[in-house]
Amino acid sequence: MSVSASSSVTVAPAAGLGERLALAASDIKLSHSIFAMPFALLASFLAKPADMPWLTFSGALVLIVLCMFTARSWAMLINRLADRLLDARNPRTSRRAFASGRLSLAFGNALTLLLGASFVAVTACFWFAFSNPWPVVLAVPVLAWIGAYSITKRFTWACHLFLGTSLAASPLAAAIAINPAALGLPATEAPGVPEGTRAALWCFAAMVTLWVAGFDIIYSLQDVDEDRKERLFSIPSRFGVRAAIWISRGLHGLALLCLAAAWRLEPRLGAAFGVAVILVAALLLIEHSILSRRGKAGLNAAFFTMNGLVSLVVGALGVADTLS
Repeated sequence: MSVSASSSVTVAPAAGLGERLALAASDIKLSHSIFAMPFALLASFLAKPADMPWLTFSGALVLIVLCMFTARSWAMLINRLADRLLDARNPRTSRRAFASGRLSLAFGNALTLLLGASFVAVTACFWFAFSNPWPVVLAVPVLAWIGAYSITKRFTWACHLFLGTSLAASPLAAAIAINPAALGLPATEAPGVPEGTRAALWCFAAMVTLWVAGFDIIYSLQDVDEDRKERLFSIPSRFGVRAAIWISRGLHGLALLCLAAAWRLEPRLGAAFGVAVILVAALLLIEHSILSRRGKAGLNAAFFTMNGLVSLVVGALGVADTLS
């Protein structure tokens, strides 16, 4: 039996493998994949060579989805394992599976190794199936980068921006998986992409970095007192709640500019994506309005609902433009 450090409630460890896997899936919040997945899919469509058969492209998309699932799950497990003692002392997070003792450290380590190995194996499929070695060449550096976020809040308040770069790797990695030439990497065949595509992909990466950093600042508002007590770094704990909200607003304003720049640079993004830019501006305004009116009580709506809609709008309307 295990007892949470911040609660007197005794928690029984999970028994069967199915129960443990379900607990792990719940702990890493698979639903939050919605933030990065649409950007990766849009980047895939933008990087697709005009002469790539749709059947081939569809197979590559399946591998990209598998890569995102395994890589994100790996990174989130690293985070949960690294923070399990901190989580146990935080009333908001003390019921998490590893913090409460329902899942053991040994099980977490084994699952992390399995997910990391699975990610590398899936990236290798691009080499064997599509003669594209870049995904597997970059697999370990990518895992190292997206997993490093877990330690950044121990030494820098810029941890929010680091998290943003972790998610921003998704559209760039997806583009490389479909067509390395889209980002200037050598390829056995170098199919051309429309002028402006490469710059647009980098604009999308910058947009994701700033957008994610902005909403992660909002998310971290609920732990500002715990962060100060634990001497952890975050923008709210370093600069205060009011300043953090204004920094978040500024980052989201810059993110919107990057999105508009991608629209203007990529010739295939037309009227539908223009609507997406307007809708994203409206959604970000609503997000900050909810936060302003309701404070911490509005965090769930501001954090998950509004930002989930942002990614879906950008992905859906961007893909629609590439197909028109």
